[in-house]
Amino acid sequence: MLAQRVSQFRALEIPNEDRLLYGISSHPVACGLGLEIGAGTVFPEVNFTLPAMNIAPETWHEVTAHYSEMAEQILRRAVSLAVPGIVLEFELLPPMTERSEWGAEITSLLKQRLSACHEEHRLPCALRVTPTDIRDQRKPPLMRAGEPWKRLRRSLDLCARAGADILSIESVGGKEVHDQALIYGDVAGIVFALGVLAPRDTSWLWSRIEEICASYPSVVCGADSACGFANTAMQLAHQKMLPEVLAAVVRAMSAVRSLAAFEQGAQGPSKDCAYEGPVLKAITGRPISMEGKSASCAHFSPLGNIAAAMCDLWSNESVQNVRLLSGNAPEAFTELLAYDCRLMNIAAASEGGALRMRDWMTASDEWLSPQAAVLSPAATIKIATAIVGTDIPYHRTLAAGRAAVEILKTGVAREKLNLSRKEQQWLARIDEALDALPDDEGALIFQMEGQYGSLYDKASYGL
Repeated sequence: MLAQRVSQFRALEIPNEDRLLYGISSHPVACGLGLEIGAGTVFPEVNFTLPAMNIAPETWHEVTAHYSEMAEQILRRAVSLAVPGIVLEFELLPPMTERSEWGAEITSLLKQRLSACHEEHRLPCALRVTPTDIRDQRKPPLMRAGEPWKRLRRSLDLCARAGADILSIESVGGKEVHDQALIYGDVAGIVFALGVLAPRDTSWLWSRIEEICASYPSVVCGADSACGFANTAMQLAHQKMLPEVLAAVVRAMSAVRSLAAFEQGAQGPSKDCAYEGPVLKAITGRPISMEGKSASCAHFSPLGNIAAAMCDLWSNESVQNVRLLSGNAPEAFTELLAYDCRLMNIAAASEGGALRMRDWMTASDEWLSPQAAVLSPAATIKIATAIVGTDIPYHRTLAAGRAAVEILKTGVAREKLNLSRKEQQWLARIDEALDALPDDEGALIFQMEGQYGSLYDKASYGL
């Protein structure tokens, strides 16, 4: 069995919560056509997708026409509103990753639209491309071998070659265990997935992505997202299928597996759906993308304003190319993001304005939901400090979970966080379950074998 190595991140890059602000990162990322992210300005990141339709050779012309139209309309709106810069994110749909040439073709098309806009209007801009992690097609998934991995790797390579400025992914290693553990509220299984399996896969995958990016000097090695883990928990909590406090603790613990990408060379900005981004920013000093109220086209959340408190890119998550009264939805949501960013940037231009705006956005959400409570600047620093205060990912995942529990318990004790009796019972249960887990990672792996051993392929995690 291969043990996880000790992380390179042993201290916080941003240790003071007053320095944890939107628009400012310790290590800005220059990318694309004249864009610098995290250097003092928040930019919109617009994510867009197809309406409900079949993707097949006979519809491919219609597919490319949609993407061409969306890019043209988004950039037209951005220029009209005089945005200081913009990022377009192209999230490949599964068929576009399966058939690598399709994803590369749309990447090239979008980059051409950005280049033309930059040349005509001098708009700083960049293209983020996110292939779909298709490695979980068989059961148990083969993460490090087989045709799905070969097709994913080819997609990453071809998209980088076709013009991606930032390469990202939402990896799924460990999700085969996490999904089942989450449904049953099994804290031990959740920790096993997030702290043992997922970091191993993220590290392995991002070492390969970093190699691809190194072959194309203009491509930035972006970052990962725990969307399939923590956002799944958030949506299940929204549907009252599991406790909010569990979703909040999962959110904190998920930062460890996303941090593994930075240990392998990721530079950011993190993915918009990675609500663990503030913790990553505090630890690495790298810029982050976030989503909140202006992502209601894609999903609901209790994090509408607080999610923007520390962002460097502000995103709409994803919106279909459907017609609204004003125009097509991607263009309309470009306007929403542009005005959000304009307000943040204007506030930051006045003395102390960024801190005041950040605190207002934080206060508006912080104690109305356990999931918001673990996302405040103060909570971010506590969770990030707990993570870097120990060694391997398993111990870090435990530390993050315990820090989140303490934040919530303190909020309840101070009568800031109002939890139902059932939620309080769950919080106590999570606390006890974390304390009951063994300190030795090998002991946890052995303990989980009977319940989850058939769900995952050990070789896929170096076990």
